[in-house]
Amino acid sequence: MLSPPTTTCNMADTGVVEALLLGLEKAEDGVDSLELSSSLGVEHQVVVGAVKSLQSVGEVISAEQRSSKHWQLTEEGVEISELGSHEARVFECIPVEGLLQSELMKLPFGKIGFTKAMSNKWIRVDKTSEGGPLIFRSVQTIVDQVREKLLNVLNGKDAELEEKEKSELKKRRLLSEVTVKSYWITKGSSFSTTITKQETELTPEMIVSGNWKDNKFKPYNFEAMGVPLDCGHLHPLMKVRTQFRQIFLEMGFTEMPTNNFIESSFWNFDSLFQPQQHPARDQHDTFFLSDPALTLDFPQDYLQRVKKVHTEGGFGSQGYKYEWKVEEAQKNILRTHTTAVSARMLYKLAQQKFTPVKYFSIDRVFRNETLDATHLAEFHQIEGVVADYDLTLGDLMGVLHQFFTKLGITKLRFKPAYNPYTEPSMEVFSYHEGLEKWVEVGNSGVFRPEMLLPMGLPEDVSVIAWGLSLERPTMIKYGINNIRELVGHKVNLQMVYDGPICRLDT
Repeated sequence: MLSPPTTTCNMADTGVVEALLLGLEKAEDGVDSLELSSSLGVEHQVVVGAVKSLQSVGEVISAEQRSSKHWQLTEEGVEISELGSHEARVFECIPVEGLLQSELMKLPFGKIGFTKAMSNKWIRVDKTSEGGPLIFRSVQTIVDQVREKLLNVLNGKDAELEEKEKSELKKRRLLSEVTVKSYWITKGSSFSTTITKQETELTPEMIVSGNWKDNKFKPYNFEAMGVPLDCGHLHPLMKVRTQFRQIFLEMGFTEMPTNNFIESSFWNFDSLFQPQQHPARDQHDTFFLSDPALTLDFPQDYLQRVKKVHTEGGFGSQGYKYEWKVEEAQKNILRTHTTAVSARMLYKLAQQKFTPVKYFSIDRVFRNETLDATHLAEFHQIEGVVADYDLTLGDLMGVLHQFFTKLGITKLRFKPAYNPYTEPSMEVFSYHEGLEKWVEVGNSGVFRPEMLLPMGLPEDVSVIAWGLSLERPTMIKYGINNIRELVGHKVNLQMVYDGPICRLDT
């Protein structure tokens, strides 16, 4: 009597298991799983399930996986094998007196059939007709070779077709090449048509009764993977953020508090010497709040100094020469960059006895962007700031070299750029070995005196800064092409579970 093995097969597959074993007993060489599924009248996957079941109970059978390719008709190909090709159906529907081309094009097969029939010179077009172009037959009879070729494939005679003919049918999407995986099944070292259920665990009852001596136990697979533990998973963005944060801490930087997503326009723009008519302050680029719409609490003496440097100039600058309005500075927004936090920290530093500092921040910013594969309305900005006496552009380049070297980026180039609050300013480029070209990896510069001196910082203090995004390096590291697959409601959580530990190497 055949006992059901400890497998994934259900009771409905037991008959297939029995048929497989009986077939193997009679066969001299072995049994092909495709042929067995055809003879039993069951799906091939059912036979595969029976093979897997028998493999799990020991050396009863041996199964070698094989792959074979064959041609099969597409859905459109099946239709043509039954009704004829598009061009043949066009030819058949044209009467002796001709057919208006406009009427032919209304037929579902008209457009393709017309083109192919014209190419075969089966039909001709008379453009002199008053009612529009008329189509007439050019030959008396035709041979629908396309249909004949498809019927050959359908009847298992695809070997009679040349490769060029198959390629043409494939190009017309009438034929497709499919790969079929099957098993060549032979008898194993412990082959038997009767299978005894193998026990999976030793119970106290077996020990007491002594039955364990007569039972067969399923061997342990010590190479099997254990059951995954139910635990939390870090998002790839957070993994890369941790790497950047560690680099800043190794370089002696202090993290700035960035928990205020809402900023006033004063700290986000005005304190950075960004004029009130700048395009970045428009609703097309910035999210403005309606409740609360305004911030009213500012350091008044500092606000007056900022107003003066915007309208009249100072500290070697002529300013912007416009009417600066406190109403614009009071407007609340979702911060467009974490440089607003840097401005707050530098102002706070100026109110005490100055000591050199190194700050960094990594947090979210918000801009009214058009959403696409590389842009979102919110993203993360990474920012580094160093304040010390008599810093120069050379110091900035040296710090950037050290910072990017720790990221594994050693080939750097610097290009002059313009920022409203840094002068000089530089874009940072790195050579991408994979793309074989230089790509921008960050922006940097030395904060302008018009920004620093109104805060109260000493005249011989300079501040260098640089920034880059968090999403771009994360997408490169994890091979993600669309930012919406990394952040937002379309994120596949399985990607988060399966994501490897990120290492910022070359």
